[in-house]
Amino acid sequence: MVLDFPNKARSYDRNRRCVRFLGYDGLFEVSFFVQANALVSTENGINEGELLQVFDGARGTVYDAARKVYARGRQAAYLVTAKDF
Repeated sequence: MVLDFPNKARSYDRNRRCVRFLGYDGLFEVSFFVQANALVSTENGINEGELLQVFDGARGTVYDAARKVYARGRQAAYLVTAKDF
């Protein structure tokens, strides 16, 4: 199957300091978290709304990185870090 991202919903997880989003492998829902510091060089001074805007502007790049992480093997959830870009 091919990993796809038809659901454009995303949210900021304050505890993990990540943006959460979903992918789909066929009928299977796959949870992803991209670290905030992978989207911006520093989190200081950037609010949740701005971070989500950065995510939106980089969706294609984020999705490509998520596909790389997903290809490494099955997990309950996947963490995308700066080194994955």
